[in-house]
Order: sequence, then C-alpha cells, then structure tokens
Amino acid sequence: MTSLEPLNRELPKGIRARFVENVNGLTMHVLEAGFETPGRPALLLLHGFPELAYSWRKVMAPLAAAGFHVIAPDQRGYGRTTGWDDRYHGDLSSFRLMNLVRDALGLVSAFGYRSVAAVVGHDYGSSVAAYCALIRPDVFKSVVLMSAPFGGPPPLPFNTIAAPPSGRPAIDINEALAALNPPRRHYHEYYSSPGANDDMVNCPQGIHDFLRAYYHHKSADWKNNRPFPLKSWSASELSKLPTYYVMERGKGMAETVAAEFPSPAEIESCTWLTDEELRLYSSEFARTGFQGGLQWYRCRFVPEFIAELETFSGLTIDIPSCFIAGKSDWGYLQKPGDFERMQAQSCTRMRGCHLIEGAGHWVQQEKAGEVTATILDFVRDASLQPEEQNKH
Repeated sequence: MTSLEPLNRELPKGIRARFVENVNGLTMHVLEAGFETPGRPALLLLHGFPELAYSWRKVMAPLAAAGFHVIAPDQRGYGRTTGWDDRYHGDLSSFRLMNLVRDALGLVSAFGYRSVAAVVGHDYGSSVAAYCALIRPDVFKSVVLMSAPFGGPPPLPFNTIAAPPSGRPAIDINEALAALNPPRRHYHEYYSSPGANDDMVNCPQGIHDFLRAYYHHKSADWKNNRPFPLKSWSASELSKLPTYYVMERGKGMAETVAAEFPSPAEIESCTWLTDEELRLYSSEFARTGFQGGLQWYRCRFVPEFIAELETFSGLTIDIPSCFIAGKSDWGYLQKPGDFERMQAQSCTRMRGCHLIEGAGHWVQQEKAGEVTATILDFVRDASLQPEEQNKH
C-alpha cells in the first residue's frame, strides 16, 4: 500500500481520485469521472511532460456527462503513482514505450474492460496512445493524438543485401546544433542529460516559477508562438524553433524559460491555469522531481529500445483516428514531415486534424470546451461506423 493519499483536493465536481494496485508493477494514481453508472464505454486519457492526470481536469466531467467513464492516470514516473525507479541510473527499461503500453493495457484490464471507446494521448502521451492503437486495436477502438503527430514506427534497414550500408555515421543533429553560432542544444538531449532534473528541481526561481514560465512559454499566451513547417531535420532549420525546443547550449531549461516569465497582468489573466492550479503541479513535482518523466526521453537514445519498435516497421494505425493541437503549438511541426506522414501514411482512417485557435501546447487546458466537443464528435462518429473495420 502507498503511504500517499489520493489527490481529491481541488478536483472539479464529479471527478474522484483513487489508487489502482498491481498494474504492471505499479500502484497507479487515477482520476475518474462518470464512475457512478456501471457499464458505460470508457475513455482512457494519457498525459505528457511535465504534466499529471490533473491536466485533464477541465475535460473529464464534460466527457462523463456525455455518457463515458473517463479514466486518467498519473503515468509511470509521475505524480502519486508509485512502483517506478526514480534514479537516473535505475531501471530505464521500464520506461520504454512498450512497457508504457503495457501499463495502459493493464489499467484498462484492472477496471474490468475488454476494450475502451478511445485512448487519448497528449504530448508524450500521444506516442503511448499511438502504440496502443498500433499494437492492440482490439482493445483500443479509436485513438485521439494531441500535439505530437505519429509518423509511424522506425523503419527496418531495407534491401541491405543489394545495397550494403556505407558505414558512414548518420548526421548527429546534436553535434550539428553545437556547431552553430551560438552553439545550440536540442531539448531531447538536454532532458536525457544527468543534470537536467537537478537544474529544474533546484533552479534559482523555484519550481513554481519555473513551471509558470515553462507553461506560459509553450502556450498561446506567448505571442511569438507562430508555427510554420520546417524544411528538413537539419541544424539550420531546427534553430528556428523556440528556445524551449532548441536552447542555447550553455543554458538549462529553467534558465531558458526564465527569460520569458509572464508579467503579473499575464498571470492574472491566465484563467486556464490559475496560480492555485499551478500550485498543485509545483507541489507534486517538488515532491517527486522530474526524473521519472525524463526517463521517457532517455529511452529515445537506446538502440535496443529502438530495435524493439522496429518490430512494428511498416504497420499502420487502422482504427479511426484524429489529431488535435493548438494552432499556436509548435509541437505538431517540431519534427519535419511527421504531421504530413501521419495523415498520408501512418493513420489509414484519419478522420481529421483539428488546429484550435487560441491554444498552444496545453490545448486541453487552454481550450477545454473546444477539445471536449472535438473528442465527442470524433468518438461518436467512429462508433457509428463499425462496418469500416472490414474495409482495411
């Protein structure tokens, strides 16, 4: 049993918190809405970084009011979920995508569902949702990807008998960024470094002000968030991204976003994330640190974990899918080609890509009403057309 209490304070009416034990080695802290009525179809909501199940608080009750049992966990490495290794040199393999899919599958099963109407993922949670849909379409009947498009599994080397690899190393994007003037650093490399957690936990401004600046910088409130397609995965193109994606090499994330700290008037007008709501995030991350979430990023650089994903090379998501992002969110364009590839190849039953005005990266918080309506329209449409299953 965990010594923590479920996080029931400050939750909107109709949402409760509870612990679910024995989920792939975890005791998962879960928020749920629509639990009063048995037999409802379920929706599984998966958050990203640096977020919590609490990030879905503005959409859960409205989704439940539409007839769903809405389930949102603190994912492995986050919040009040326990059973994960918080050491930098600890069990990294437990944070790889395949095990995160196993976490989601185990949670669905723990609640007594053979399938859910949709899995919805935001930010890095979008990657987990995508692989849930790719690997277990029998369980996850539709998928909503948010902010991070799915460009498909990594490809296997092809026809190497006829054209053996040259042996020349691929371009190292971090070396190329470091060679710029001034030298730069991609946030994936920074988040994977040993000092990232300490930089953010023990930053001079404190976690609360760090998160205020970070959330502001990636939202539509920061008026310089005006995304446009990049031409290639090259240092010169990536250097056009905001500093929360490509920072000066000598700076950490806390120092980087501090330069964009919002004014008192901007904080006061931020109704999508009040200071009281932010206090919940800052108190939770002050308790846990960020390393659990950072482990997910470190897994991107492990050859064995990439090889595991290559098992699914060439597969597509063939259940109904849709994509949602804020129109001011650089997230859907940060990796050139993925947004287009998702629509043309990776998702064969894509029902629409919705870019929501007035929202940045935290779209389900910034524009909760629009996100709720879009999810409900999609899920209802997907459930009304099961005959399409036989056409693919």
